[in-house]
Amino acid sequence: MERPVEQWEAYARRKWASLDPCLQQKLSVAVPLGDTFLLCVPLFQPADEEFLHRLAARNWVGKDPRAALFYKEEGNKRFQNKEYTAALILYSKAVSHNSPEMSLCYANRSAALFHLGHFEDCLEDIDRAQAQGYPNRLQPKILLRKTECLLLLGRLQEAAGVISTIESKIAMDQSLTSTTRQILLRKISQLKVKAHEKESSPVSVPEALSKTQKDLEFWEENGKISSAFSSVSLNFNSCRGRHLVATKDILPGENLVKEEAFVSVLSPGKSLLLQDSAETTWDTRVTNEDLHCHRCLKQLLASVPCGGCSYAKYCSKKCAQLAWEHYHCTECPLGALLLTLGVFSHVALRTVLVAGFAEVSSLMKQFHEDDKELHKAEARGESRDETRDSTAGMEGLSEKAEPLIPGCEDDGQYRGSYQAVFNLLTHAEKHSPEHKFLCTLSIVAICKKLQESQSKLKAHVKMSTELSLELKILGEAMLRHMLQLHCNAQAVTAIRESESGDSIVADSEQVRLATALFPVTSLLNHSCDPNTSVTFSGTAVTVRASQPIPRGQEIVHCYGPHRCRMGAAERRQRLLCQYFFECRCQACLDELGSDVTGIAATGDIFCCSSCHASMQGEDVLRCSSGACTLLVGRDYLLRQLWDLRLQVRTALGLLKDNQPNQAVELLMRCRVDAENFLSAEHMLVGEIEDHLAQGYATLGKWQEAARHLRRSIQIVEARHGPSSVETGHELFKLAQILFNGFAVSEALCTIQRAETVLCVHCGPQNAQVQELQEMRACLLELPRSLLHRVE
Repeated sequence: MERPVEQWEAYARRKWASLDPCLQQKLSVAVPLGDTFLLCVPLFQPADEEFLHRLAARNWVGKDPRAALFYKEEGNKRFQNKEYTAALILYSKAVSHNSPEMSLCYANRSAALFHLGHFEDCLEDIDRAQAQGYPNRLQPKILLRKTECLLLLGRLQEAAGVISTIESKIAMDQSLTSTTRQILLRKISQLKVKAHEKESSPVSVPEALSKTQKDLEFWEENGKISSAFSSVSLNFNSCRGRHLVATKDILPGENLVKEEAFVSVLSPGKSLLLQDSAETTWDTRVTNEDLHCHRCLKQLLASVPCGGCSYAKYCSKKCAQLAWEHYHCTECPLGALLLTLGVFSHVALRTVLVAGFAEVSSLMKQFHEDDKELHKAEARGESRDETRDSTAGMEGLSEKAEPLIPGCEDDGQYRGSYQAVFNLLTHAEKHSPEHKFLCTLSIVAICKKLQESQSKLKAHVKMSTELSLELKILGEAMLRHMLQLHCNAQAVTAIRESESGDSIVADSEQVRLATALFPVTSLLNHSCDPNTSVTFSGTAVTVRASQPIPRGQEIVHCYGPHRCRMGAAERRQRLLCQYFFECRCQACLDELGSDVTGIAATGDIFCCSSCHASMQGEDVLRCSSGACTLLVGRDYLLRQLWDLRLQVRTALGLLKDNQPNQAVELLMRCRVDAENFLSAEHMLVGEIEDHLAQGYATLGKWQEAARHLRRSIQIVEARHGPSSVETGHELFKLAQILFNGFAVSEALCTIQRAETVLCVHCGPQNAQVQELQEMRACLLELPRSLLHRVE
């Protein structure tokens, strides 16, 4: 949720509308953000605070022993049903709440981790359980699990030591029944046999581990731009602003930027309800907060909870400590409020916390001094010298001009520092007064809460209604960052496998994990036909060339509206609304200057039900074939399309519920219906083919699956191009199907093509690329006679 909750937005709109027109005018023309902030501080009344408090109560992030007990019991139910992943998530929710049974929660989670094959994490949870006072009577049980983990990891000496400890505990425990003692001793005996077998056949370390080092891409540092490769330079002119340019001919797949986020905040994302979950007092929904580390975004297995709230979870004790030191010690008491105000407010706060007050204060002071000088110059009738700016052409800037580029430091270098973040454009004059008021009121609410938290730490000091000077400085800086985010926030995404029943060919979707600020990546201008691809690994971004980029050409990135997804008019409207510019990229100019609207200009491409020619027109569509006189209303066709989408969604649900026969039957009917009114290139037709391939693959009908997926690939290629990342993902699925169907020669060809495309966009370390290489290695180990098999 990047924006605040709807109720707070509506409340702020009503408050704005109720303001005196003179005050509205004053707020609208208050250009310095500090003035805007200070004008809004007294407008935030106790009634507003109370309203926010009631809203925030819905996002309660405290700790409750009753919640821990509930989640533990729910986890036990899932564990008994062998739903180990669901049990793992529920146990993690349990340990986020303080409870006398914390040791049991960790022990139970270790059991789920063991069954899922995560033995190192299992060992860590066993240690946590023991540190929390795991009952002595249950120690043999958890130590046996520890021994099994150590044996499976090849740590034989440690395993032997644990076995000795178990034997001592059994010998000393007089409360054990004869039956229990015999069961434990039998289990120990079995483990000793396993240990002996391990000693007889030591596990060899695979040489494949060195492959990572071999595949590391060469890094040639850029002397002027941190996190950028030497193949790019930073330029500036009055038309393009700051932008990156190729200093040499760049090949597809070459790295251009590898940057760690200056700041990132996990986005709650879409809620996923655990299968067969009922509505309860405690929330059993799964969101990004349960699946990813709140600091580094690494996927969570055995989360380490924050000691102060039930919301923040981390992948390790180290991440938890670093988060607490840098920002979470301040954010923790504000958790519910930040969830209510939205991610942008949270990012704005975290940005100033990470930078530190000294850095924020210094840059704010310098900014105000520069602003005063600028106003003095304008009063004298002078203007800013833009001559030098406009001479900064595609071949680079002179040494003298380089420091003039906003965000560069005194030595002329552009670093991914707070100074670079501070100098990102706010477009303050382009935001609507209502939006600025909402942002300012949200920041004032945060500052008030911060002041309240500080007062609680100083019990003898009475809380002042006046904001401190420090909070006024931080408030103005936060408002600046919140407005910057409108145009500079970067969605950190990942490919997540979606639930697909028992299908061997996993379906996947792109999900938003976090919102981040990347100062160097923010230098990339937009194009509806970009020459780069962007991928993420945790909080790091990698920008790669997706096509050849000749020396001197600008390096551009798509902000969302892409020529393959929508027409020029819609793209330009969206970009103008969000980013405040009218796109004049070559794709837009070419499309607007021709009669051809492009494949994506009309999202709904309809065909004649009689002759299958395309339908043309606005409200009433007519067949483009001269021999056919069919007329159909667009609204009627749109209703048909809506109904068809619902049917496809139902079929997808059947696939997830392990009912592939029913899903295939429904999808085949959808396919026939689609042929009656949709063009053969319509993306929904491609989705139907893709889902049919998934259904047939689940049934083990590999040839049928491959036939439908080839058709899906044709549609994706027509829309996105044969070298697009979308095509790469579809080729990956086809490779999986051909591999499992033992179609060796075609599988090898498809693997090669998929790997080539995905390496360009995602790099050689991408999980799908690694799987493709494993499939190839497996197929090449087959007897030569099978390699030439004709499918």
